[in-house]
Amino acid sequence: MLRLKNINKGYKTQSFTQNVLKDINLNFRNNEFVSILGPSGSGKTTLLNIIGGLDRYDSGDLIINGKSTKNFKNKDWDAYRNNSIGFIFQSYNLISHMTILSNVELCMTLSGVSQRERRKRATEALEKVGLKDHIHKKPNQLSGGQMQRVAIARALVNNPDIILADEPTGALDSKTSVQIMELIKEIAKDKLVIMVTHNPELAEKYSTRIIKIKDGIIIEDTNPLNEEDIKEEYKLNKTSMNFFTALKLSFNNILTKKGRTLLTAFASSIGIMGIALILSLSNGFKIQIDKFEKDTLSQAPIIISEQSMNMDSINANTDKEELEEYTNKKEIYPLKSMSSNIHVNKLTKEYMEYINNIDKDLIGGISYQRIINLNLLTKINEKVKYLNSAELLFPLPTNLDGSISTVIEDNFEIIDGKITDNMQELLLLVDTKNRVSEDVLKLLGYEKEDKINFDELLGKEFKVILNDDFYTNSGLNYVPSSDYEKLYNSESAITLKVSAIIRGKEGSDFAKLSGSGFVYKESLMNYVIDKNDNSNIVKDQINKDYNVITMEKFDLSTDEGKKAKEQVLSYLGSDTVPVYIQIYPKDFDSKDELIKYLDKYNKGKIEEDKILYIDQAELITSMSGSIMDAITIVLIAFSGISLIVSTIMIGIIIYISVLERTKEIGILRAIGARKKDITRVFNAETFIIGLSSGLIGIICANLLTIPINNVIENLSDLPNVAQLNILHAIILIIISVVLTTIGGLIPAKMASKKDPVESLRVE
Repeated sequence: MLRLKNINKGYKTQSFTQNVLKDINLNFRNNEFVSILGPSGSGKTTLLNIIGGLDRYDSGDLIINGKSTKNFKNKDWDAYRNNSIGFIFQSYNLISHMTILSNVELCMTLSGVSQRERRKRATEALEKVGLKDHIHKKPNQLSGGQMQRVAIARALVNNPDIILADEPTGALDSKTSVQIMELIKEIAKDKLVIMVTHNPELAEKYSTRIIKIKDGIIIEDTNPLNEEDIKEEYKLNKTSMNFFTALKLSFNNILTKKGRTLLTAFASSIGIMGIALILSLSNGFKIQIDKFEKDTLSQAPIIISEQSMNMDSINANTDKEELEEYTNKKEIYPLKSMSSNIHVNKLTKEYMEYINNIDKDLIGGISYQRIINLNLLTKINEKVKYLNSAELLFPLPTNLDGSISTVIEDNFEIIDGKITDNMQELLLLVDTKNRVSEDVLKLLGYEKEDKINFDELLGKEFKVILNDDFYTNSGLNYVPSSDYEKLYNSESAITLKVSAIIRGKEGSDFAKLSGSGFVYKESLMNYVIDKNDNSNIVKDQINKDYNVITMEKFDLSTDEGKKAKEQVLSYLGSDTVPVYIQIYPKDFDSKDELIKYLDKYNKGKIEEDKILYIDQAELITSMSGSIMDAITIVLIAFSGISLIVSTIMIGIIIYISVLERTKEIGILRAIGARKKDITRVFNAETFIIGLSSGLIGIICANLLTIPINNVIENLSDLPNVAQLNILHAIILIIISVVLTTIGGLIPAKMASKKDPVESLRVE
C-alpha cells in the first residue's frame, strides 16, 4: 500500500545542510498499527510529515498503491492528504471559531461531498468517538480528551487509507491516554495507523509493529514487509473549496472579533459614505434641475432657420494637433473661420409639407416667421399712421390646423377680454408685471405715460391693406399710397382688433421667458399671403429682373441676385416659405419623437441638402448637466482619496488576520486545502469586510440625508434634495467589495505560500 524508497531529507542553513532522513526504505501493510520511536531530533516527525504529504523529500520516492509521487504537483499532494491521510495531532489542531461538527465536516467540503451527506457522516463519526451530545460546542468548551476525540473523528470521517498520529496522547493524562489508544487500536484493525511517540510502553502495548529511528536512520523494525502487497494504480480525487465554504470559515472567524471588524468596516466605509452623500446631493439637485427644466423647457421650441450652426463641422475643425501657446516657432497656422461652421438650410415647399405632416399629438404649437410686410395702419391721436408690422407684431404659436395651441392654453391666462377662432383677433401679451416693451408702446404713441388702462388697448383697431389697394403702378414702378386715411376707411381693409390681454400663468417658467407685444394668428398670415400672392405687384415682380418698387436691378446670374428677388417677393406677400420656424413639443417625450421625425428627413441626403435645427432645451440641459457632472466628479475624486487609504488599511488588517490564523492555515493544508483555497479563505474575509463596509456606508449616508435635507430645505425651500439612487448604492457596494478585495490580495497570497508544517507549529 505505502512504500518509502531511499527517502532523503535535509534542511539547509546558511553554512551547511543538516541531513534529517538518510536512505529510508519502508513498506507498510494495508492495516497495521505502526509506532515510530526515537529520541528528539531523530527525524521521526519529519518522516511522518513526508508520509502525510506536508513536507517534501529531497530524493528517493514515496509510492502509494504502486504510484510514484516523484512528479506530484502541489494540487496532487493536496488531493493525497485529503483522500488518503487522516491526521491526529498532539495539540488537536482544531479551528477554534467553528463547532466541532463543522471541524469534522471541513475536510469533506474539500472533497465535494453534499451538505446532507457531510452532516450525516460527521455526526456518525462523532457518535463513534462518543461525542454525539457535544456536536454544537466549540473546541474551547471541551476537555483535552474530548478535543482529541474530535481530531480522531475528523481524521476518520473522509475514510482515508492512512491515519497519522503525532504524539496523540502527549497532552493527556494517563487515564484519557488509555482511552485514546484503545480507540486508535480499534481503528488500526482496518486501516494503516502510523504513530509517532516518545512512550515505548504505549508502543509495546498497542502497536503491531515498532520502527526505531536514530539520527535519520532506521535502526530497528520489528515486523518489516519486504514485498508490496498491492500493485493497483492509485487515483486521486481533486480537492476544491467552494467560495461559500470560504465565506463560512471567514464569517465564523470574524464573529470572534466582532468589535475590531465593525470598527474596520466603519473606517473603510467613510469614503463610500462621502461618495454616497455627494451622489445623493448630485442626484437630488439633478432631479430639481430636471424638474425646473421640464417646467421651463418642456415646450421650449425646436428652431429651424435659414442658417444654423453645424456642430459636426465645429468638431471637425478642431486642431488635429494641439498647438503650443506663446510658441517660439517661426510659423503661421490657419485659424478656421466661424462662417465655415454655418450651415445654410434650404427651406423649400417640399420641406414645409413634411413639417405640416408632423403627428399632431406631438406638438403643442408651431409658429412661422416670414419677411412679409402686412401694410399695417392704425390711428394714433386720431391720426392714421403707417406702422412697420415687423416691429409691432409677432406670430402666435398655433396648432397645425390653425387653432390656438396648447402652449398658450397651458402657460398663459386671459386677464381681460376673450379669445375666439376669429383670424382678425390680436392678443396683447404682457409679462408677469403687466409690462409691455416701451419700444412697442412708442410705436402706438405712448411715450411719456407711466401706465395705460386696459380699456385703451382692448378693442384697439389696426388695418391691413392688401397690395392692390396699397400699391399703385406709375408706369415705371409701383408706388405705395400715402393716403392712409382713405385706405384705413376702405371696405377692403382687413380690420384687426385687440380682443384679449394675456399673461403667463403663475408658476409657468416657460411664460416668464416669453417676450411681450401684439401677437397674430397664423390663419391671418395665410389669408393675407393668399390675397397678395395674386396681386398685380407680385405678378409683375415675378416677371421682372429688377425691384418693381426701387427699380434696383437683380443680377439673376448669381445666387445673391436670385435670393434678393426672393426676399422682395416675400416682403410683398408672395407665397414663399418661412425664414424661421418654431416647433413647440407637448412634452419631453414628444420632443424626442419630434427629433426622430426631423432627423428622418435628413437620412440619405448629402450634407448641403440636410436641414439642421436647434434644440433649445437640449442645449440648456446638456450645459447644466455637464456643469453638475463636473462638480460631482471633482468632489468624488477628493472623497476617493479616503478609499485608497481604506484599501491600504484593509491590506494591513488582513495581514494581521493572516498572522492570527496561521495555525488554521496549517490545519486547512493538512486536510487537503490547496494554496488557492487558502487565498480564497482570506479573499472571502475581505469580501465580508468590503460588503459590510459598503452597507454601513450606504446606511449611514441615507441616515445623514435626513438632517442634510432639513438644512437645505430651511435655506432654500427645496424639499428632499439629497436622494441616493438605488443603482448608485449598488455600484458603491460593489466598489467597496472590489477595493477591499484588492487590498487583501497580497496578504491572501502570502497566506497561501505559508509552509503547512511551520504553520502547524505556531501557537
